[in-house]
Amino acid sequence: MPYSRSTELLDIIRLPADLRGLKPEQLQPLADEVRGEVIRAVSRTGGHLGAGLGVIELTVALHYVFDTPRDRLIWDVGHQAHAHKILTGRRDRVASMRQAGGLSGFTNRAESEYDPFGAAHSSTSISAGLGMSVARDLSGGDHNVVCVIGDGAMTAGMAYEAMNNAGAMSSRLIVILNDNDMSISRNVGSMRAYLSRLISSRQYRGFRSMAKRVAAKLPRSLRSTARRAEEYARGLATGGTLFEELGFYYVGPLDGHNIDSLLPVLRNVRDFRAAGPVLIHVRTKKGHGYEPAEKSDDKFHGVGKFDIVTGAQAPAKPTAPPTYTTVFADQLIHQAEKDRRIVAVTAAMPSGTGLNKFAERFPDRCFDVGIAEQHAVTFAAGLAAEGFKPFAAIYSTFLQRAYDQVVHDVALQKLPVRFAIDRAGLVGADGATHAGSYDVGMLAALPDFVVMAPSDEAELARSIATAVAIDDRPSAFRYPRGEATGIAIPPDPAPFEIGRGRIVREGGAVAILSLGTRLAECMRAADELAALGFPATVADARFAKPIDVALVHTLARNHPVLITVEESAIGGFAAQVLDVLACNGLLDVGLKLRTLFLPDRFIDQDAPANQLAVAGLQAPAIVTAAVEAIGAAAVEAIGAAAARAVRANGTTGAL
Repeated sequence: MPYSRSTELLDIIRLPADLRGLKPEQLQPLADEVRGEVIRAVSRTGGHLGAGLGVIELTVALHYVFDTPRDRLIWDVGHQAHAHKILTGRRDRVASMRQAGGLSGFTNRAESEYDPFGAAHSSTSISAGLGMSVARDLSGGDHNVVCVIGDGAMTAGMAYEAMNNAGAMSSRLIVILNDNDMSISRNVGSMRAYLSRLISSRQYRGFRSMAKRVAAKLPRSLRSTARRAEEYARGLATGGTLFEELGFYYVGPLDGHNIDSLLPVLRNVRDFRAAGPVLIHVRTKKGHGYEPAEKSDDKFHGVGKFDIVTGAQAPAKPTAPPTYTTVFADQLIHQAEKDRRIVAVTAAMPSGTGLNKFAERFPDRCFDVGIAEQHAVTFAAGLAAEGFKPFAAIYSTFLQRAYDQVVHDVALQKLPVRFAIDRAGLVGADGATHAGSYDVGMLAALPDFVVMAPSDEAELARSIATAVAIDDRPSAFRYPRGEATGIAIPPDPAPFEIGRGRIVREGGAVAILSLGTRLAECMRAADELAALGFPATVADARFAKPIDVALVHTLARNHPVLITVEESAIGGFAAQVLDVLACNGLLDVGLKLRTLFLPDRFIDQDAPANQLAVAGLQAPAIVTAAVEAIGAAAVEAIGAAAARAVRANGTTGAL
């Protein structure tokens, strides 16, 4: 169906209760209007689009049949929930999605009672839904719990762990598989829709339950034969053998864009109150109803601002520097051309990590394992154990999901897996759920782990060369989202000396020790401090582990004030510096130390520069920390004019 420019029906819908007052024949026109609203909103802000367009009819049908929010509706992954937000009282704010002070790009418990569970990372819905179902049963409730899982989320092991658990329990749970990409089973049209409606009906399920009770009274050999025959026949008819084996009652597949087919099946499943889980298999098309999305390779999964009529996205600045992701991809290809043992692993993010470029150049040496970070890490460990040089390219926020594998399968065995950690630090519009805040603390805590944080793209190229050269232990290098600085990259970058930083600028009153891409802000802070009469030394640590002990000694002994700066959470780089200072008695001689890192709270979506200002990691905050540490007498010495200059920098946050 095409999207609609009209909002005649949508204008009378504030909440799902209003939706349930419509006639069934009004639901498809409403879905068309919702699709138009989604397209208009995302065209102005950019963001996730394709998956949300594919579930609009399903969203309308679910809110029409189920009594939300009393019935719990969980979206997995949450970027499918644009239509859901429009229909649940947030239409007037949908254009603020992923903007400062606006709606989250995902479901969010703090945002609405219609969001019973936050889902920004995939494959969590069935586990959460099962927990809610058990809680309902223990509390004597009778409401439904519905999990909509799709857009690749069923490739993650956690979903099957949850299904295995749910299938062995008696709690009533409804799982809707939004199959928009996986081709689990072939949709054969109206006959399949009729069969699905039939097998979800009370009569069929009642008959099937009776048949099972009869079979239970048969001798064991006959009972086993009858069960196998029944399961085989249903598998041929519906394609649901896998889910049946996991203990689910399988219904489908259904055409997810046909509301007339969806409604009776959803009603049948809602009204059948027998114990146990049900899985409804729904086939949808990503980008459905918007021709530019349907024709694009990624179905407009994630887009920038675009023209609604043509679908053309706003062009990148013609003179913009490359992104750090692009630099990583190009440099890994450069290294792989020299070393045939280099291979690359991604967990369903080939374009997001830049490995799509690597795959084009080396198709036999690039592996996309699906949304399965745990498997990706141990798979890479197996490659390393056999002498290959695996680079596991994973977003920082998703690496969290595989920490046990990093510890047990990689670090404990000292296997040289190389972790390319994209999206390190704050990430702008994706907000707190996708911020790369914790990787430094997680990895630096592990024995024999090399953790690098390059300050620009040339340093990133050298970090990659260093990781290639490390053959006796695991290593990682972290880099942010977005544009690099634009400086030149050497044609054949040289590896670092392990555990050695560098002094970038010499001063005397203050020493600033930076980890990662905060170095540019540290240099700006040094300029401001020099103007105030306090020349600063600026050093680039390069390594969070092993830390450059000699560099820390030099900075601590030759400067009355030492400030560390990092775009990571407490327990990261500053903890490593403090350990060196404490163990070597360098805190016993009057050194004034200030540690600047991400605050102990989650930072919501905003422009990256604004997030960093809120976090206190921009030049003004560094200057304020230095001046405060130097002391009151020195502050007086700089005079009222300089003090006003400091205040004019707009410093924020407690130090």
